[in-house]
Amino acid sequence: MPSFRVVLSCLFVVAGTVHAQVSAPAATASLRQTIQAITMEPAVARAHWGISITELDGTSMYAMNDGQYFMPASNTKLFTTATAMALLPIDEHLNTKVIASGHIQPGGIYEGDLRIVGVGDANFSGRPVLYQRYVPGKPVLPRDELRYINELADQIKAAGIASVKGDIVGDDSLFPYDPYPASWAIDDTPWYYGAPITGLMIADNSLDLTIYPGATVSAPATASTNPALPYYTVEMHATTSAKGSETALDIQLPIGSTTIRVYGSIAMDAKPYLQEMSIGDPARYAALALKTALEARGIPVTGTAKPKHTEHYETSFSKTAMEPLPTLAASTAVPEVLAMHSVPRCLPGTGGAPQSICTLAEHTGAPLYEDVVVTNKISQNQHAELFLRQLGLFIAGEGTTAQGARVVRTFLTTKAGIDPQDFVFYDGSGLSGHDLVTPRAATRLLTYATTQPWGARWKASLSVGGEDGSLRGRFPDAPLKDHVFAKTGTLGEARALSGYLDCKSGKTVAFSIMVTTHTPLNSDDMKAMDRIVSAIAAAQ
Repeated sequence: MPSFRVVLSCLFVVAGTVHAQVSAPAATASLRQTIQAITMEPAVARAHWGISITELDGTSMYAMNDGQYFMPASNTKLFTTATAMALLPIDEHLNTKVIASGHIQPGGIYEGDLRIVGVGDANFSGRPVLYQRYVPGKPVLPRDELRYINELADQIKAAGIASVKGDIVGDDSLFPYDPYPASWAIDDTPWYYGAPITGLMIADNSLDLTIYPGATVSAPATASTNPALPYYTVEMHATTSAKGSETALDIQLPIGSTTIRVYGSIAMDAKPYLQEMSIGDPARYAALALKTALEARGIPVTGTAKPKHTEHYETSFSKTAMEPLPTLAASTAVPEVLAMHSVPRCLPGTGGAPQSICTLAEHTGAPLYEDVVVTNKISQNQHAELFLRQLGLFIAGEGTTAQGARVVRTFLTTKAGIDPQDFVFYDGSGLSGHDLVTPRAATRLLTYATTQPWGARWKASLSVGGEDGSLRGRFPDAPLKDHVFAKTGTLGEARALSGYLDCKSGKTVAFSIMVTTHTPLNSDDMKAMDRIVSAIAAAQ
């Protein structure tokens, strides 16, 4: 049995101090006064603010409530991806395979099931990788979300398969079936950002639903999905309203349902309404996509498209996640499901013998590091959650949310030197409303990273002010453009921004600004946050 590292490479307590308005001596009186004035403005004074600014050697320069808890939102991804950079074989590739366990009869008749086996490759989709910056005026090409499915189907046909007498199985059992972190809100699950987390991920586990007005007033609206697979049924209750009227649509997709219900109205002259929906069972969806691709190539499939999951039981997330790991070395336990990832290629024209398995087709994904870039630049939730599962699998031997959180906690407390009372994470992306962190924990991580061999590459994965990712529209002008490297975070009435800042003096500092309980009626808190960043850059 190969080592777990080899197999994976083949795949791929002191309470926080409360600061009401305390500043380190390094901060100028002018900066202290400016920040205090900004946070006391009527539009944002009711919000709860937390700020930590430090030298890269960790020396505190300014602190406001830096030991209090805040909801980090997508700042959680900083902690997940930093742990991934430190502990995973970050330059390895993940290989999604189609496994044969049947036999090829004369004429290319394959008897048996074909399994498309997921390895937690987040970019098994049509996304361009390496990450590509948006360029104004340059058209954004449509993504072919089933590109790699089609390439697998081409390989199967090239192997001489003419028909399949069996099922197409989407196998996501690399990770125990735990599709939603327990603390995610149920009303997030229909949408792309709340899509399930599975070992076999396809097209970000989401699809596009487009709703069109009918030809006449009162006519039913129509809908289409992209990709156009017969996975969801759209039950249309929305009608067409008069030209110039307001479009008001309500889209419902209960967990476990394959029926999307659409209510309300869309104006006759309205543009098509686009909504990104989650795919409820990505393994079944991937199997359906491969079955459809084979049939489009003249390879009939007698069976159905179905999923294969591994059951998951967990008595206490908190107990598991809080228990320290004795080591952060790669686990020596090799789950049985990984054995299939080292199976040989099928011999040309023979397929697998009745009691053996072989690889019929294979897709090699991008290096894991490139997905760190995608995850941090565009703040992709499912990708961050997959890193958490990979960490749990690689270090703790089980790819669950709880084991991944356990790895992250052990790393942050024993390696990065973060106070164990300064954070608690229930997921890897920050979509959980139960995640809590102090601003000083974020700056501690940021300064620690500058001392690590992976730190420069991790910094390069962050959004750049005025240039790309979630900061493309912020800090668009000099002197901040190209000098803010940070991760954004937004969840309900919480917002966060943490990263590195090049200051007027040429000094680079680490900063974390977090705000909770701001008003949902405007974005004045974000504007205030950006003004604080500007004040820091000018003062240092």
